[in-house]
Amino acid sequence: MKKIQSLTFALSLLALPCSMYAQEQMSSVTTTETAGTISELGQDTIVVRSETSSSPMRYSSTQSTTYVDETGTPVSVETVKSGLPVTVYYTRDGNRLVADKVVVRKTTTTTEAPIHTEKQTRTTTTTESR
Repeated sequence: MKKIQSLTFALSLLALPCSMYAQEQMSSVTTTETAGTISELGQDTIVVRSETSSSPMRYSSTQSTTYVDETGTPVSVETVKSGLPVTVYYTRDGNRLVADKVVVRKTTTTTEAPIHTEKQTRTTTTTESR
């Protein structure tokens, strides 16, 4: 029985450096987001004018880039166009910014009709006869 326990202990010690090595090889992927307006949209490029930066941000889009509305419902890439407000979630791949998800926000243009009110007044004049 002691031989089996010793063998199990020895094997676990051998496996320990392998699992530590595997953990060291894992890389963390940081996803960042930018909000702005699409100024250019190509087949594999999205250019967004950020609300916080004066220079536009250029993102690469891939087949795995998803396009959704604010509720998370997928939208067709054909409906995405210049001028739309978006939030781009992206990862950095070397010097490239790769768009993972593009959230298309609603445009906030309000065109209120002018309020037109008509007010009718009636004036009654009473004269006394003398």
